[in-house]
Amino acid sequence: MHVETRHFADPQVAARKLLELAAGVEPVNGRIHIEKINAPFLSRNGCKATGPEFGTGIQHAVERGWLELHESGTFVKLLPQGEDLLKR
Repeated sequence: MHVETRHFADPQVAARKLLELAAGVEPVNGRIHIEKINAPFLSRNGCKATGPEFGTGIQHAVERGWLELHESGTFVKLLPQGEDLLKR
């Protein structure tokens, strides 16, 4: 039986990829529409991740202070700690 390894099942890996995607989007009023990172993360032509992997990635990034999730759930903001992490 062949079991596919899910690269983004690791919340740290998923969070870092979401940071990369967020860094590539021009913020509007300091905020990034979550769909701008959600779509490429989930798409068949992009990362091919799953919804739960997206959710745990966002949660991990928020808990680490890398992203701020707006209370509406429709925007994120790349925080200085996340920007610093990308520079390493």
